[in-house]
Amino acid sequence: MPTVNEQTNVPHIYAIGDIIDGEALNPPSATTELTPVAIQAGKLLADRLYAGKSALMDYSMVATTVYTPLEYGAVGLPEEEAIKLHGEDNIEVYHSYFKPLEWTLPHRGDNVCYAKLICLKPEGERVIGLHVCGPNAGEMTQGFAVAIKAGATKAHFDDTVGIHPTVAEEFTLLATTKRSGDSAEKSGC
Repeated sequence: MPTVNEQTNVPHIYAIGDIIDGEALNPPSATTELTPVAIQAGKLLADRLYAGKSALMDYSMVATTVYTPLEYGAVGLPEEEAIKLHGEDNIEVYHSYFKPLEWTLPHRGDNVCYAKLICLKPEGERVIGLHVCGPNAGEMTQGFAVAIKAGATKAHFDDTVGIHPTVAEEFTLLATTKRSGDSAEKSGC
């Protein structure tokens, strides 16, 4: 869990936001470039300096979204970083290409959306990464970030009854692993 106290090597000088990217965080986090991250880090720093509190900014599991016509949302580790940190044998990746029901009538392309969970096998398949390309990815990612930060496992996702027909429901239905070599493309409802 990467946390830092934002203290520089100069007494009484602190740094927050994207200036601490890289060396200060292990593993490095692209989330330091987000304004809400800097705001949260600043609030926590002010509380430590002036209110006697001790909470540090947790730079792990910060959700982010790219607002393009097909939104992309992510929280946690990318697959490649998870493998590098934990080893390929300890990672299970569940994924799916799908078409949202709302895209059926306008005849948008089949299987153009993507959902992926990255799970840490030795910890009961705790979810350490979630990635989605599709409509409303930002809204979905923000909601899932709470569960993932709280330690949700693949079993928690499987045991959740999905709201049908929503794009977020796809995460409660993921069954195909990359390791299996089976097609992750969906057909029909």
